[in-house]
Amino acid sequence: MSLLPRFRTFLRAGVLSALVLAPLAGCRKESGGGGAAGGDKAAGEEKWTVGFSQMGHDNPWRMAQTASLKDEAAKRGYELVVTDAQDQTAKQVADVEDLIARRVNVILLAPREFEGLAPALQAARDANIPVILVDREAEGTPGEDFVTFLGSNFVEQGRRAAEWLVKETGGTAGIVELTGTPGSSVAADRARGFRDVIAQHPGMKILASQTGEFSRANGQRVMQNIAQSLGPQITAVYAHNDEMALGAIQALRASGRTPGTDVKIVSIDGQRAALEAIQRGELGATVESNPRFGPIAFETIEQVRKGETVPVKKLITDRFFDRTNAAQFVAEAY
Repeated sequence: MSLLPRFRTFLRAGVLSALVLAPLAGCRKESGGGGAAGGDKAAGEEKWTVGFSQMGHDNPWRMAQTASLKDEAAKRGYELVVTDAQDQTAKQVADVEDLIARRVNVILLAPREFEGLAPALQAARDANIPVILVDREAEGTPGEDFVTFLGSNFVEQGRRAAEWLVKETGGTAGIVELTGTPGSSVAADRARGFRDVIAQHPGMKILASQTGEFSRANGQRVMQNIAQSLGPQITAVYAHNDEMALGAIQALRASGRTPGTDVKIVSIDGQRAALEAIQRGELGATVESNPRFGPIAFETIEQVRKGETVPVKKLITDRFFDRTNAAQFVAEAY
């Protein structure tokens, strides 16, 4: 029987605990062991296998996220199977299908794009395997197409970046925006939050907005081309992540500008290289986007496993780093 009618019934009632019980009954593995898999599991429960569909491992943030999940899985006694979509949506769909074929008990999914993953979510639902979205959202209904979303408030991140830039520039700036993966929820939300704030300040003008694909090399290349075209009109850069900001710093230096002086730069992520750039005076500030999903992901898996109520969204608290505190946190950054 399809799970859709049951999902809709429980959603109308506002209850997710009953919703997750049906998938769990169908996906629990047979085990010849019987020992507790982790310290907080009841004796006799079998060891669970968690699948993690990572969208790519091409930057420090992604690598830190995967490392956090691996560490927490080992700590709690779970087996973690990690796939790498290599920044390709079609491969990510295939990766999820592969995890389903391996009969994992639950899937953590870091979507490359907001749209395009419906076949993967449908396949998991048909197999009665619950899916938890991590760090990016995907098209679908919580509690029906997936259990919940774990991540940051990306709109708020964009707002915080804009508020800092308005203050630093006195409300007047010619801005270059380096955006993230086209079609991703995070890029759309970070752009929206930023625009929500600068719309209130007529002197803040976006001169150019181009994707750097969350890549340092692409950010540098795009910034180099824009700098050649717009020259001294550029007085500020807003990058959707630190990697693109670091690339932009290199491009601006090469064009004869002084990052941090001639051009104010703000970004999002909070990686160590960004905090070091703040200490050097090149990067003005970065809004943290915490990659350490291990604890919250496995706490949520435990809730699913026990049939407890799961909120449709769990947000991570992010800090803000600038010249007043970067030195304090650089040692613990990823």
